[in-house]
Amino acid sequence: MTKQNNIDELSINTIRTLAMDAVQKATCGHPGTPMALAPLGYTLWQKYLNYNPQDPEWPNRDRFVLSVGHASTLIYSLLYLADVKNSVTLDDIKNFRQLKSKTPGHPENHITPGVETTTGPLGQGFANSVGIAMAEKWKAAKFNKPGFEIFNHNVYAIGGDGCMMEGVTSEAASLAGHLKLSNLCWFYDNNNITIDGNTKITFSEDVGARFKAYGWNVLHVDDANDLEKIGKAIETFQKTKDKPTLVVVDSHIGWGSSKQDKSSAHGEALGEDVIKATKKFYGWPEDEKFLVPKGVRENFAETLGKRGAKLNLEWKELFSKYKDKHPEMAEQINLMERRELPKGWDKDLPQFKADSKGLTTRESSGQVLNAVAKNIPWLVGGSADLAVSAKTNLKFEGAGNFEAGEYGGRNLHFGIREHAMGAITNGMNLSKVRSYGSTFLIFSDYQKPSVRLASLMEIPNIFIYTHDSIGVGEDGPTHQPIEQLSGLRAIPGLIVLRPADANEVVESWKSLMVLQHQPAALVLSRQNVPTIDRTKYHPAHGASQGAYVIAGDLEVLPEVILMGTGSEVSLAIEAYEILKSEGIKARVVSMPSWEIFEKQSQSYKDKVLPPQVLARVSVEAASVLGWERYTGLKGKNIGLHSFGASAPLKDLLEHFNLTPSKITQAARSLVK
Repeated sequence: MTKQNNIDELSINTIRTLAMDAVQKATCGHPGTPMALAPLGYTLWQKYLNYNPQDPEWPNRDRFVLSVGHASTLIYSLLYLADVKNSVTLDDIKNFRQLKSKTPGHPENHITPGVETTTGPLGQGFANSVGIAMAEKWKAAKFNKPGFEIFNHNVYAIGGDGCMMEGVTSEAASLAGHLKLSNLCWFYDNNNITIDGNTKITFSEDVGARFKAYGWNVLHVDDANDLEKIGKAIETFQKTKDKPTLVVVDSHIGWGSSKQDKSSAHGEALGEDVIKATKKFYGWPEDEKFLVPKGVRENFAETLGKRGAKLNLEWKELFSKYKDKHPEMAEQINLMERRELPKGWDKDLPQFKADSKGLTTRESSGQVLNAVAKNIPWLVGGSADLAVSAKTNLKFEGAGNFEAGEYGGRNLHFGIREHAMGAITNGMNLSKVRSYGSTFLIFSDYQKPSVRLASLMEIPNIFIYTHDSIGVGEDGPTHQPIEQLSGLRAIPGLIVLRPADANEVVESWKSLMVLQHQPAALVLSRQNVPTIDRTKYHPAHGASQGAYVIAGDLEVLPEVILMGTGSEVSLAIEAYEILKSEGIKARVVSMPSWEIFEKQSQSYKDKVLPPQVLARVSVEAASVLGWERYTGLKGKNIGLHSFGASAPLKDLLEHFNLTPSKITQAARSLVK
């Protein structure tokens, strides 16, 4: 351990003891890693992080991501000692893991100011940081002008053995190396301990060699307590301009305690006796709890605070001049940062004529996406190697590709990395770049953790899913989604949209683009669906309310209601016409988004689905789970109760009863 001046040692031990005391008071938590990494966190924040605690949303601030979210007391202590505006207080630390405190068990960006991203599921923070770094590179390429370096911040992230074992980290690191993200620095806490014991039972690879193979610059700090070596590693990163950097930091979990280097220091309180002995080892008052010695917070204010305030002020002055010289670009930055849309963003949206043959909703979505993206310059995205199939390529002049050294392109290529794609686009959205990612609906399973976290973080990520049903046909059960729609609808806050035709696709894009605090999953077909004749049936703008009457007299109480989403709505309309010819008063309700429909007034919902009409039939080429909410105990649900099969679509629809004749048969049985 190198010699530290008294205030450095005092500050580091303050972080350590706050972590021990907070976990002990809560009787749960993870004290060992914050104790080990306090010197790293302190050195980074105090001496290198370009961050203004009094303006934690400053657009050009350096980002700090704690991928080891279980070590949350590390970031909470830093936020408190740095006096981050409206963030953690000492009382919050004392109320660690308690209801309504700003210090939940894992860092939550929507709860605690200064927390850049919600972390906890290991590897997610690392992958988010790749997206944040990509966003900075894109913004720099887009907005920086000669004499005006508006964006040039760095991204720092800390993770451990668990993060390194998770596959999402490997996916994200591989892409970061390929893209040569020189603004990205990861610290790998190499303490060789997980919950089950020493990592020798599960993890023996050479992590540094792996990252060198990815194309990273790999550095090694052999003592986490050596502030000088940590500083030199950070300075080497800052000088590296052609690749991301991994700093392997050898540390001792639970440093200074009798549980040092033991798994018991990982995920449980140390115990009062161990804490007292450890404080004695630190030269700390043994019986003092939550002690913050005089001079520690002042130390942060004198260094980080003054440096950050100066850099922030210089940036504001530069941006003011930038605004005078490049007003249009400055306005784009301001709108982007506020998650607002430019005027006229929807002026070029296509309208589709009635067509019995129609087109796939993935194709109509691609047309709408390109129209929208032309008018929203910070809308960027791509796919997991399926852009041609998902129709998510931006094809207009100037769109270009985001590539190593050419970071201004708006088409992102994630390769076959669905999980990383979800986490990376989350990171880009956290940086206020509106991004989307696309793949087949069946592969939403590969990125479900990222979708869930997007909703938890309340960010407007756009997840585009095509090949939405057994309409995949001959590809068979492995590629035919069944339970995925139900799973997505179960995620709190996620807006799921499955449009019935091209004009509902337009309405879906209009609905999802205005979201500021909710992600959306846009679910699209591979097969053609008819473009519904809106002179015969009701206008598509009803889709903006989540569900609407698409066929049937609005002033006549129906005998039976047929309802569905996506490609099955056209089947319901065919059944409606048959029932109508038989003198049965029917109604078809298209329900592209249950979540949006549930936000409507009760009077509107009752108008669409009159409560006195109990004869109801749902039809959807997916699991029927959830439809009972709308069909009730007496209704019938036509859908899938098994996995799919490999066959032509026509045969599959007949086999699984997804036909107008089966729908009418179900309706007749309810009307009798």
